[in-house]
Amino acid sequence: MALLADLYQLTMAYGHWRAGRHRAPAAAELFFRRGPFRGAFALGAGLAEGLRCLRAFRFSAADVAYLRSVLPSTTEDAFFDYLATLDTSEVTVTAVPEGSVVFARVPFLQVKGPLLVVQLLETMLLCLVNYASLVATNAARFRLLAGPDVKLMEMGLRRAQGPDGALSASKYSYIGGFDCTSNVLAGKLYGIPVRGTIAHSFIMSFTSLEEVQPRELSPLAGGDLVDLPALASSWLGRVCEVLQTPLEKANQGELAAFVSYAVTFPQNFQGLLDTYCVRRSGLPNFCAVALALHQLGYRAIGVRLDSGDLAQQSKEIRQVLRACADRFQVPWFGTIPIAVSNDISEQSLEEFSREGSEIDMIGVGTNLVTCPLQPSLGCVYKLVEVNGSPCLKLTEDEEKMTIPGTKTIYRLYDAAGHPFMDLMALEKEPSPSAGQELVVHVLGQLDEARTVMPTTVESLHRTYFRDGQVCEPLPSLLEVRNHAQMSLNVLSPAHRRLHEPQPYPVAITEQLHRLLIELQQDRR
Repeated sequence: MALLADLYQLTMAYGHWRAGRHRAPAAAELFFRRGPFRGAFALGAGLAEGLRCLRAFRFSAADVAYLRSVLPSTTEDAFFDYLATLDTSEVTVTAVPEGSVVFARVPFLQVKGPLLVVQLLETMLLCLVNYASLVATNAARFRLLAGPDVKLMEMGLRRAQGPDGALSASKYSYIGGFDCTSNVLAGKLYGIPVRGTIAHSFIMSFTSLEEVQPRELSPLAGGDLVDLPALASSWLGRVCEVLQTPLEKANQGELAAFVSYAVTFPQNFQGLLDTYCVRRSGLPNFCAVALALHQLGYRAIGVRLDSGDLAQQSKEIRQVLRACADRFQVPWFGTIPIAVSNDISEQSLEEFSREGSEIDMIGVGTNLVTCPLQPSLGCVYKLVEVNGSPCLKLTEDEEKMTIPGTKTIYRLYDAAGHPFMDLMALEKEPSPSAGQELVVHVLGQLDEARTVMPTTVESLHRTYFRDGQVCEPLPSLLEVRNHAQMSLNVLSPAHRRLHEPQPYPVAITEQLHRLLIELQQDRR
């Protein structure tokens, strides 16, 4: 993974080496400048992957040979010999726990080590954190819109930016709050629950009940085999009477597809209703097969819609399911889960909420995995200290100005248990205490001092990597997912809302503010 770098990382490394500065102690921070999707927060993700790559960081003989062909012919051989010895044994990484809510300008992770190595790690870490955090945040937004009870399924494999993007999307959307994925490989690799039943192509491949093989199914409790096509056909007439739809309008190929699938998966039968006509064909055919299965002791697991006015159709379908439940004395039938898909976006979920719906599960693909509202989180990686001297990038745009020095990051909570400010302090400063008045300067309003008094103070960063090894036990993906939901839940509604949220203040201590002013004056 050492070659997962931009070329200028290597040319700068050679410059540091030639100048004899390559082993100077240095520190860098990774952060983003603006909240994604015009929101106030992001979910920090990609840390575990970054730590694995740090542990494996080496230039192989083949890597070094390739670099000899890329760098100028004037590059000294001794530099390539030096690269062959490099590792991360002198690197220390502190970070916010993966899945935590993070805010603009606050370091997600900090890297300390020899200057040359710290510089070489930049692109790799940005690559591993940027998309992971973006898609986790996107998923969290869908979860907040859907509410806690609706199941969310990631189904973007075929629309993602290649297999790597697809696997990352499955993994990090799970962290963000999705319940399952259609991606079988992601299920194997990461232990994410996998779901999926049938597509329109399966239904379209059938034309009549004569094509159904095998035709017989044993009752769940045991007993003689039953001809399921015949049993479903007998139910279809009764269902059409309830729905007041013509029997001849129910597509026989669709009925055959449902029966064939039900014979194969009697305990996992889900009907895709919109291959032909939902009201006159898909719904009566589904109900007929589901009631036939019920007669044999099985329960259908749901229906799915993939087109049309999903909210309105879900309400109409629920009415039909309840009518069948009442007519045929099958109470559970009225609660059959209704799933929807079809280019679902944040706007779709807002419409479902506004119009009301009976939707129990939502499948999201393109608008989750490609993050079309914001294709990049825009994380940056900036040096903040070299050889014990704080570094400052000075610019007229305050947003792009870096905050110098190695720092400790604190989150301040109010009496209601909500975080109300993140505070950056120089590493050598004493830790702030709960109930203590603090003089701070909020980024964007640095000229003004403000006094705050937190009820609780939390130190955000933990040390995860030291001496070439991961030194903190890494949580499972499910534990990271649970932490992400807890982290979101403690946010105040004003900061959690997705549209026009209240800006979350990030501040620096009085001592750090003095250092910043001194450096600004020295460099002007």
